[in-house]
Amino acid sequence: MSFFNSLNNKSKQFDSPFRHWELNEPLTSEAINEIIKADIANPNEHKLEYDGTRAIDGGEGKFREGISSGGKALKFRCFVTKENSKDFPGLTKLIEELRHKETHHKISEMIGKDLSNSFVRVEVICDRKGFWLKPHCDIKEKLLSCLLFVNNENESENLGTDFYDNNIKLVKTLPYRHNYGYFFSSGPNTWHGMEKKEIIKERRCLQVNYVTFNTDWKVY
Repeated sequence: MSFFNSLNNKSKQFDSPFRHWELNEPLTSEAINEIIKADIANPNEHKLEYDGTRAIDGGEGKFREGISSGGKALKFRCFVTKENSKDFPGLTKLIEELRHKETHHKISEMIGKDLSNSFVRVEVICDRKGFWLKPHCDIKEKLLSCLLFVNNENESENLGTDFYDNNIKLVKTLPYRHNYGYFFSSGPNTWHGMEKKEIIKERRCLQVNYVTFNTDWKVY
């Protein structure tokens, strides 16, 4: 119960520029290893440019749908589903922990939102050179937004998420530390993104959401 233990014993609440929590050591070594090894295509190798969103796979059809000639399909986003869960046993254990009543009840108390009818969504992220994310507020269907950092390449701590005030003025940068992260609940003032910064090799993260729409992982 690494994530739950982090919630209980290694988390800290902050209220500026909006309420959020930072988490220390939320991931097991098994989960970290799977995040590092996840096969995610590099947009730079396919002349695709980041546009300030995560929809990098919205380019030409051959990138969205795979290669019709039978070549290996390109994968720019990696969601953990029941279909591929056998490839991610450590992350599947994390998902089960997130689905567990003890965990989502604890988070519900912290954020003031009922997660008892929600679904878990987990995505392995690998941002490469040129990545940036325009300031935005998450859709209301995301009851919880959580990003966990895996900085195994000794990238700059400045590569964490940027938080903004209501005037879109940069207020805080979360530190991109290994096995560290944050979470908050979506709202009209939760402006966040990532300024254009230098990524030397890659920026690996795990995105964790509780959402209102269906996924493979309904909470218990």
